[in-house]
Amino acid sequence: MSEASWFCDDKQHKMERFLEVCLLLLLYDEVGYGYGLIEQLEDFGFTSEDLNVSTLYRTLRQMEARGQVVSFWSEGGPGPRRRVYELTPEGKNDLEAWILRLKMRKARIEKVIERYEHQIANKENDEQPRG
Repeated sequence: MSEASWFCDDKQHKMERFLEVCLLLLLYDEVGYGYGLIEQLEDFGFTSEDLNVSTLYRTLRQMEARGQVVSFWSEGGPGPRRRVYELTPEGKNDLEAWILRLKMRKARIEKVIERYEHQIANKENDEQPRG
């Protein structure tokens, strides 16, 4: 199974929740705009197959409706105006809560992996020929 196929393919809702966390993190230190955010999301494992522009903007609109981000039109600079997104204090609080939740899940996952590796090691030792 490829790593890309593990990435919440059959769980659209979970993928969008993970997308939300990633967007909160990307917007934590600086404002962002659609295509710039899409490029940065590749660092979190999103591919063009996982994410399209409409999914991104729908998620950003939902986050804005919940008060996690605000948006405004950027002025100046070459090229067309862009809608820019900025994290709100509520969004920062939500990010902190998500990070805590992810740390707890990471600890659980590490326990599962450790136990599995321990059981595999014990099984391999039991299968060793005795001489």
